[in-house]
Amino acid sequence: METTIHTIIDEAAHDIARCAAESSGSIARMADALISCFESGGKVFICGNGGSAAEAQHFAAEFINKIFTFRKALPALALTTDSSAITSIGNDLDFEDIFSRQIEALGSRGDILWGLSTSGRSANVIKAFAAAKAAGLTCIAFCGRPGSDMEARAELALTVSSGNTARIQEVHLVAGHVLCELVERHYSQKGQPV
Repeated sequence: METTIHTIIDEAAHDIARCAAESSGSIARMADALISCFESGGKVFICGNGGSAAEAQHFAAEFINKIFTFRKALPALALTTDSSAITSIGNDLDFEDIFSRQIEALGSRGDILWGLSTSGRSANVIKAFAAAKAAGLTCIAFCGRPGSDMEARAELALTVSSGNTARIQEVHLVAGHVLCELVERHYSQKGQPV
């Protein structure tokens, strides 16, 4: 059992280190886009399914509250949390529409949609990207292996070269924390009032 534990942790560490080596430039561009969005009065919407839904909620909470520094609250919304809207849309229309309808209702030009999908093929996230582009939002994608539909539809994308869902989610979590911390450092250095 201990050998298995070491193997799993070593795989995760390897994939996280590869992300740092291959994607630090992409992550920096994403951080710049998020900062520009917040600075111009925009909002960030985050969505995904399953474990990616949990990460969407996690990242939205980091923006609204804080990671380390008590600074101004930043407008972020996980599109995975309104059970009445999600079940209404899923029941009356289709599960593929649960995020796109929320973007149609709440999104504005200059906002950002951040979608997470370990496969990069989640139909409801892809449909949300289409709605976001139509409304003038910028799309950020966190995906699994390169070459996915989500990656192709996003202005900014982070891909993880793994076929293991858990390892992909672990890289997404670390990269998402990095993004949230970079944004927070920007506001902490600016001495923004709370």
